[in-house]
Amino acid sequence: MFDAKDFKKYRQQIGIISQKDLKLFLSAKDIVVQINFEYVDNLTLRLKDIIKKINQTVHNEISTTNIQEFIVTNIDNVKDILKESGIISKLNNQGRRPEQVYFSWMRGFVIAKYFAKALSIIFGVEQSQIVSIGKDTLDNPTLFSRQPDADFELQLQNHIIRFEIQSGYQGINDIKQHKVREAKKQYLDKGIITVAIHFDVFNGQVAFVNISSIEDSDINWITRQQMEGQTVFNINQQYFIWRLVDKPPNINDIKDIVFNDK
Repeated sequence: MFDAKDFKKYRQQIGIISQKDLKLFLSAKDIVVQINFEYVDNLTLRLKDIIKKINQTVHNEISTTNIQEFIVTNIDNVKDILKESGIISKLNNQGRRPEQVYFSWMRGFVIAKYFAKALSIIFGVEQSQIVSIGKDTLDNPTLFSRQPDADFELQLQNHIIRFEIQSGYQGINDIKQHKVREAKKQYLDKGIITVAIHFDVFNGQVAFVNISSIEDSDINWITRQQMEGQTVFNINQQYFIWRLVDKPPNINDIKDIVFNDK
């Protein structure tokens, strides 16, 4: 029977004795990816075009009158921070190029920032009352981390509500299982409600889902083959209650969803 000595001798013959180094060599993970910053710039231009088109399409109550200022603050400046701190080169997800992960993260970040005004209108509060709590903050780039924590938190009617801001771009609208697990944990441990607000940019509609109370037996749990067979909560059409071209709803329109009142 072959044993560890045989394996070590084999590695010696190959010329890479360390198991760790051999794993890196065979997977090519020791090759440093060279970031194509021209590609990053083109992706950034597309982000600007996307948000400009959204701004000219949504209801005027939530659009911004100075889209260029928004772009400078939330796209140009953020790109510079990610680039200068070296974060872009560290972004990876299921083998995708860092530039593509940058685009995906930035797209979600920009959508969350853009619709912060809409959230304040819907929940009848000042924007300053909606506190950012996500760990993917840029206040200190060295602590940047893409984690399952919710994006925003609000104290409302003696409840602490967290908002998980999502955006969809292909007409496929899901909530990842780990997001629901984290929300249910927060509710059981601290009584904190987490509401996923899903902006289906592809179809121009918005869903509100209290993900703290989704049952494991809910019929909307599916296996999504396009996501390597991951289990996800498919957002049924009944959850979509606002079209972006319409005036946003207010808390009274969605309180049954937010507080899960039957």
